[in-house]
Amino acid sequence: MEENKGLENIASLLGKKPEKKPPAYPWQDFALKVIEDLSIPNYKRNSVFLICKKLPKHFVEKCYNDTKELCKTGEKWKYFFKLTGKK
Repeated sequence: MEENKGLENIASLLGKKPEKKPPAYPWQDFALKVIEDLSIPNYKRNSVFLICKKLPKHFVEKCYNDTKELCKTGEKWKYFFKLTGKK
């Protein structure tokens, strides 16, 4: 039988971090990268996932790279949506 050790040390409980699940699809990973790099606000996150899922990857990557290259000031995410809206 196992011996009951009583209460666990708080440090050992806090040291256990839940593992982050990897994205199920490659487009989800790319969407997370776009969200982070372009500082997409929370209320527009779903739109980025939808764009990355529905549109061809090469087109979204081109829009992403163009946004990073051309939009040096202002809100980059608005420029990204403007480019992807042309499709």
